[in-house]
Amino acid sequence: MKRSRFSEEQIIAMLKEQEAGMSTADVCRKHGVSSATFYKYKAKYGGLEVSDARRLRALEEENGKLKKLLAEAMLDNAILKDVAGKKMVAPGVRREAVAHVVATHGVSQRRACQALAVDRSSVRYRSVRPDDAEARAAMKAVAAERRRFGYRRVHIMLERQGIMMNLKKLRRLYREEKLQVRRRGGRKRALGTRRPMLLPDAPNIRWSLDFVSDALTDGRRFRVLAVVDDYSRECLALVADTSLSGHRVVRELDAVIARRGRPAMVVSDNGTELTSMAILSWCQRTGVEWHYIAPGKPMQNGFVESFNGRFRDELLNETLFSSLGEAREKIREWQDDYNLHRPHSSLGNIPPVEFMAKKRLEMRAA
Repeated sequence: MKRSRFSEEQIIAMLKEQEAGMSTADVCRKHGVSSATFYKYKAKYGGLEVSDARRLRALEEENGKLKKLLAEAMLDNAILKDVAGKKMVAPGVRREAVAHVVATHGVSQRRACQALAVDRSSVRYRSVRPDDAEARAAMKAVAAERRRFGYRRVHIMLERQGIMMNLKKLRRLYREEKLQVRRRGGRKRALGTRRPMLLPDAPNIRWSLDFVSDALTDGRRFRVLAVVDDYSRECLALVADTSLSGHRVVRELDAVIARRGRPAMVVSDNGTELTSMAILSWCQRTGVEWHYIAPGKPMQNGFVESFNGRFRDELLNETLFSSLGEAREKIREWQDDYNLHRPHSSLGNIPPVEFMAKKRLEMRAA
């Protein structure tokens, strides 16, 4: 507001002269003001003494301060309501909130930081941390190729490529690139006491066997026979077909034995194909012990059940098969990758074939 060139005492003295009998024109001419200004003074200070004028000026100043405080409080309230739904925990989020307030409400950065209770030094800070573009690109390439791998297995695959990185740093980059694997839900199961499975101490001691089902794009169903060595976790066979009878299971087991040798025991569930006369005759002919788990207790065949989960999660749920031939080809490629390249956490994050080679070297050294 423009400050008047007359004080309250001078204005009141001017009004007193007019009240004493001097004409308004003479008063205005004497003090060099217009008649409009004189009547404005009279409307504001008419009938007041000097002390009253000083008290009025003090009240006006106090009223101006209160209005300013009220306007600032209303602006702060509007700012807080604007960012009420945001969790301002990370420094980056705070910087974004301050920038949004400055752009939306037209306040200074200092005022926005004060309203949001944010330190200006954290807002003005510019990171000197490298962007790790090479590591991010390699990590995204691995995650794109192996979509169901979490950050721990991605970390192992990067180490194999020669990219050494702290696991916590990789996890941060993994989250920043939004590569988290969505967990697929399952039905709730009752929990009870479980006896841990005994682990064989050599290959070909115990094989686990089970079936996995899937469908082609035209709706036709097919099944996959999975055979796993419980010691090395190696996938010995993945046989896909629309029908897998007991005789077909026997033929496939004979083919695996011809390549690898005869097992001491085979573990399976109580499916009709696995309790057929063909299986019983094969056991008598080969001398292999066949152990059936208790009905409704898949945890007793946990090695192959765990393998089935990885097989379904990483391949069957991620791939559409238009024909049985295509399904067999993709399954064969995945089996080779599982045995030769995919890290297995229970084997020390190395593939089954590498684990067996390591064990053979240890046995020769002993």
